Amino acid sequence: MATGAGQPLASLIRQKKDILANISDFSCMPRISLHTFTFISVLLFLVGCKGEDTKKEKPDPNMLFDDPHSFARPKLVTADHLDLVVIVDFEKRVIRGNANWTIHNHGGADSLILDTDGLNVDEVRVDGKVVQFTVGPEKEFLGRPLSVPILPETDQVSIHYETSASAKALMWLTPQQTAGKKYPFLFTQSQAILARSWIPCPDGPGMRFTYTAKIKVPEELMALMSAGNPVEKSAHGEYSFEMNQRIPAYLMALAVGDLQFAEVGSRTGVYAEPVMLKKAEYEFGEMEEMLLTAEKLYGPYRWERYDLIVLPPSFPFGGMENPRLTFATPTILAGDRSLTSLVAHGLAHSWSGNLVTNATWNDFWLNEGFTVYFERRIMEEMKGRSYSEMLAQLGFQELQGTVQRLSTVDNQPEDTHLKLNLQDRDPDAGMTDVAYEKGYFFLRLIEETVGREKFDAFLKKYFEENAFKVMTTEVFVEKLKTELLGSDSVLIDSIGIDKWIYNPGIPANVPLVSNERFAAVDSTLAKWRSGAAPKDLTTKDWSSHEWLYFLRNLGTGLGAGQISGLDAAFGFTKSGNCEILGEWFRICIIHGYKTVYPDIQKFLMEVGRRKFLKPLYGALVVTPEGKNWAKEVYKKARPNYHSVATETIDKMLDWK
Repeated sequence: MATGAGQPLASLIRQKKDILANISDFSCMPRISLHTFTFISVLLFLVGCKGEDTKKEKPDPNMLFDDPHSFARPKLVTADHLDLVVIVDFEKRVIRGNANWTIHNHGGADSLILDTDGLNVDEVRVDGKVVQFTVGPEKEFLGRPLSVPILPETDQVSIHYETSASAKALMWLTPQQTAGKKYPFLFTQSQAILARSWIPCPDGPGMRFTYTAKIKVPEELMALMSAGNPVEKSAHGEYSFEMNQRIPAYLMALAVGDLQFAEVGSRTGVYAEPVMLKKAEYEFGEMEEMLLTAEKLYGPYRWERYDLIVLPPSFPFGGMENPRLTFATPTILAGDRSLTSLVAHGLAHSWSGNLVTNATWNDFWLNEGFTVYFERRIMEEMKGRSYSEMLAQLGFQELQGTVQRLSTVDNQPEDTHLKLNLQDRDPDAGMTDVAYEKGYFFLRLIEETVGREKFDAFLKKYFEENAFKVMTTEVFVEKLKTELLGSDSVLIDSIGIDKWIYNPGIPANVPLVSNERFAAVDSTLAKWRSGAAPKDLTTKDWSSHEWLYFLRNLGTGLGAGQISGLDAAFGFTKSGNCEILGEWFRICIIHGYKTVYPDIQKFLMEVGRRKFLKPLYGALVVTPEGKNWAKEVYKKARPNYHSVATETIDKMLDWK
């Protein structure tokens, strides 16, 4: 079929009508050629866009930032809207189709530059005409820039492409790797800069756009995105999506699998594989209450619905805050709702991160420190101060461990600053507990200094005034000083803003956390150390947080008899709680308790969450024998892990 390059719009419209007389959206896509599909999607895109008012608002120069992790040049050209039309091919493990961008050339640039990583770009059209494009040399961590020639008046760029079968953002699972064992599964992980491996895009957190998508998948599967979503499977595997709020590329998300939906509340629900749905529906039954609690604290929810999908175990994170659809690990399905603070964290991101976004990954703490603070305020409202203080105390322990590792083992004390310098580095290097927990304690210090009522009013205004905008550390500090602290030099000095943000380590004025529930655990630990048998310890009604605190404070130099006695009394090895399992197995590795190694291997084979993998493999590599065993396990387990996890573990094991 002719491509239609250079034809007038009227001719394109006539051809579109002829095509539409024979097809309906995706219904015949499996039977048409790739170039025919390209032509059809471009026609649909062109005709749909030309009928709209193409007048664009002038970009706010204060919202445009150069990003060290993107080739895009938003100060010259912005990509404002994406129409994505793709097929998901499970057989070849690729996504192919068109990324159709509406752009604004406000700087008079002669080219649009987008980020790509491993994409095979087949054809590019500018305002409907085929053009020559260039793909620049590869740069470590960043991929390759796609450069498209444009004119000052250009507003439409359409890119036909196909992903690599090894695209970093895409996790293709066989039926055996899913809970149901019947159908394959695909999910994406775009954060931090992996969106470019499945969509040619401006891949930086400070570059926001709206999007629509048409996705074709196998008929037996359901497709979901970070957008408005279906609640039932399509008869033909054809799905349409729309996201009218501007989001950055790292929040672009797609999941395809044998999924079902269960409503939790009027604005909340959960997706999961059928065999996991009932368990997930119970575990996340408090989502609607969480949403109402969050709104009460910091203003209305701006994303219409808040749904959650439980992904297969290979998902590398606890959760990913994709707008309208949080991706969650099944490792939080403990059966007792004890780990659902992760859901509160994902929900809090609907304000901090998704609504007000860090301008670059150097400002990552603005996303995560705020979110941890908000998460713990939600949990305090729902479960009481003693509960949220347990989360804070555990978080402080994790922060201390991370700061110690970064400062001494890794010799990178600069990575314990809140404001980072990730130039020429993988931005994942900045995604540590420092951003989360040091950020949280800095905000908590401000709250305790000025009072909760004043701080809440400041935060609510902050979210309202900066909604759907981006934020830098420097702008936030200025707002903090002028709008909350009143430029009071004494008050500013008492907080020590620069020490928290631009200096290493944990400042001396970090807020103190005390908790009566952990104090009771300390008493129990003292009895055990004095010789009390595990069966005689008072542990009734302990939450998973109390058990985790207990395990973290057992100490070193444990004998095999002590470890076996604890396991016999409390059944740690057979726990259904992954947080407890991860900590228990780490203790067993450190003390050479090989009785549980088969269970550790099973855990490492089934769980792909980096939070658990890193400390377990890290404990194993301390000894040559442990490292050799770790490599044997990793060889079998590695295909079950996402690239985010394998990049970390490969380095730990010197994997070739």
